[in-house]
Amino acid sequence: MKSPITISGNRGEETPPAPPLDLESIRTFGPFRAYADDIRVDTGVEPDKYVKTHCCFCGQQCGLQLKVKDNTIIGIEPWYEFPFNQGMLCPKGVKRYLQQDHPDRLLHAYEKDSVAPGGFRPIPYPEAIRRVAASIDRLQNEFGRDAFAVLSGASLTTEKTYLMGKFAHMCLRTANIDYNGRLCMVSAAAANKKAFGIDRAANPWSDILGAEVILVSGANIAECAPITTNYVWQAREHGAKVIVVDPRITPLARTCDLFLPVKPGRDTALFNGILHLMIENDWLDHDFIAKHTVDFDAAAGQAREWTPSRTAEVTGIAEKAIRRAAELWGTARTSFLLHARGLEHHSHGVMNVLSAINIVLASGRIGRPNCGYSTITGQGNGQGGREHGQKCDQLPGGRDLDNPEHRAYVAKVWGIDPGDLPRSGADAYEIIRKIDRGEIKGLLSICFNPVVSLPDSNFVRQALAKLDFYVAIDFFMSETARYAHLVLPGSLQEEDEGTVTQVEGRIIRINKAVDCPGEARPDWQIIQDIAQFLGRERGFTFSSPREMFEELRIASKGGVADYSGVTYERIEENFGVFWPCPSETPEGVPTPGPQGTPRLFEPESWNPVAKGAGPFYFPDGRARFHGIPYSGPAEDVDGDFPIILTTGRVVSQFLSGNQTRRIGPLVDHYPEPRVEMHPRLASRLGVGDGDWVTVESRRGSCTLRSLVVNTIRPDTVFIPYHWPGRKSANQLTIAAQDPISKIPEYKVCAVRVRKADGPPEYAGLLEPQQ
Repeated sequence: MKSPITISGNRGEETPPAPPLDLESIRTFGPFRAYADDIRVDTGVEPDKYVKTHCCFCGQQCGLQLKVKDNTIIGIEPWYEFPFNQGMLCPKGVKRYLQQDHPDRLLHAYEKDSVAPGGFRPIPYPEAIRRVAASIDRLQNEFGRDAFAVLSGASLTTEKTYLMGKFAHMCLRTANIDYNGRLCMVSAAAANKKAFGIDRAANPWSDILGAEVILVSGANIAECAPITTNYVWQAREHGAKVIVVDPRITPLARTCDLFLPVKPGRDTALFNGILHLMIENDWLDHDFIAKHTVDFDAAAGQAREWTPSRTAEVTGIAEKAIRRAAELWGTARTSFLLHARGLEHHSHGVMNVLSAINIVLASGRIGRPNCGYSTITGQGNGQGGREHGQKCDQLPGGRDLDNPEHRAYVAKVWGIDPGDLPRSGADAYEIIRKIDRGEIKGLLSICFNPVVSLPDSNFVRQALAKLDFYVAIDFFMSETARYAHLVLPGSLQEEDEGTVTQVEGRIIRINKAVDCPGEARPDWQIIQDIAQFLGRERGFTFSSPREMFEELRIASKGGVADYSGVTYERIEENFGVFWPCPSETPEGVPTPGPQGTPRLFEPESWNPVAKGAGPFYFPDGRARFHGIPYSGPAEDVDGDFPIILTTGRVVSQFLSGNQTRRIGPLVDHYPEPRVEMHPRLASRLGVGDGDWVTVESRRGSCTLRSLVVNTIRPDTVFIPYHWPGRKSANQLTIAAQDPISKIPEYKVCAVRVRKADGPPEYAGLLEPQQ
């Protein structure tokens, strides 16, 4: 039986399509395409300094050096010593410096003004802050504290994410804060907590190198996490077998040993089928299961009915391939399982992840060298951003907002009464629904572009237009910021300092390279200015990110995500520190070494939950198997909408594209979204490569050029989601959510496709060049 899922609450009325392209707004705020010129192409220029820091994009957080001259970043140099990427970068990392000193950069605060160029006029920063504070005060006094909401982001430094949670819970005392990691990591996070009791990659990436079998599920790592591809390739050079599970033959899949072209939304069936064969052939680690796990019988009971033939029928994978996958995984001595959004972006994403974890636990290959499991973090601080309080149900240290002991500890650190802390609030999409229903009247957003990134985007636009007051903090005028009443000029990554936690669980330093231009401010200063104008500045008088980090260390102490033993100096000296890294442990238990805890769940390891009972983060120290019933997509194909749509990323763009669609060389690589389809489907539709096609769902439609390829299932089309407006894939996607994680189902919805009569009115309207 299917689990209950949440679907957009606006189906009773029609939502209008995306508005026509606003050329006046683009002329004023972009996106313009920036290229290297002047000082950036003068080979005779000697930089004033080289700043060792990290890429601003994905969760790998590759080390690099920014070359700085006269407060301008003029290029990058490899940072060979940083162990994760050893100087290697993807196209985004190589060109990321072109976002700095960009013509679109917001230099002032802006107020919505329909007669001003681009619909906004600049106003003095102090006046903008005063009006933000007055609007928050008015709305909360009239409608209650929870009538004002906060949407934050996982590309902020950990210090800023800590501050955002504290700002919402202590200053505003609103329950309604969430973040854009709700669209990324939360299914993996919830499943990891259910299975292991902790939410972090179990291993450093160096453990991939010695794995005999590497299983990559729902992760196009060559385009979305390119440096991780190098680890897989190195393992293959040492003899590893690589299994890829995906509806598309991704670049990694072209060179893998076994490709499993799963039908989107059927992952639980596949992993149940693999576990069935592991049990049938006794490819199990009985000793590990007996000593370190519970509930194996529940998982085995569900797997029993997933015979190879049934698994093949449901997943669309040949029975022979399923048997081969089970044999490779089941008989390996060492192994590593990696997955990403392809497994998680479902209305049953948590169940998908738990079914994958079941085959890891059944093998017993975790908690030792070259044996591991990890979800691949998507956003720059996707790990650190989900640890310290900006999630709707969370407090610092990975603590639970509704746990009385956790509330008491954090309240003591903050110097408030536990009763003053709100309870858990709404997730990001539910905040949008509450706005649409009139329950939330005001919104502050930072580092979040929901008009592009949320599903059923026409509904999202409609809801945002209903707000009494909306303030956005951003460094570019994003598509969402254009709905704001006030826009405050925030900071780029290179204009501030702090920490982030990358894909392995390694805490690293972001170092400031240049100053903010114009009236732009570091984001944390803007938040503190708002608190001051509200007259609620107590607890919001930090003088630096270092000072925030010192308080975070205390607030996280004793929690699962314990940073208390981490310092800026320790991070710099060791190329990062892996959490948990407590400052003190019980007598007889050694504190972690200089690099913290690179590998979780090692035998005889200690943690504050099990307290010596075992390596996993439950009172008995044992990991949890889960019996996972199969549940299909919330919206499956039918006669009216007979084709599956799945969405994802391309190598030269990132998330909503607010940054990458302004970097000329990245736009040139992939200028517009295209509809990827198999030749068999294209032939049936009378479509040739490059023809205009219209894709329609029950929520919207878009017309794009086709890309006819042999590397996708014939029953599926793929559209990348980085573009806004009438080019947006999220006009089509469904807002069905996982009942546990509340992640939307981006990877499956039903569509119909037809050859278009001709190009749409926006055809050829690319972002203008600088």
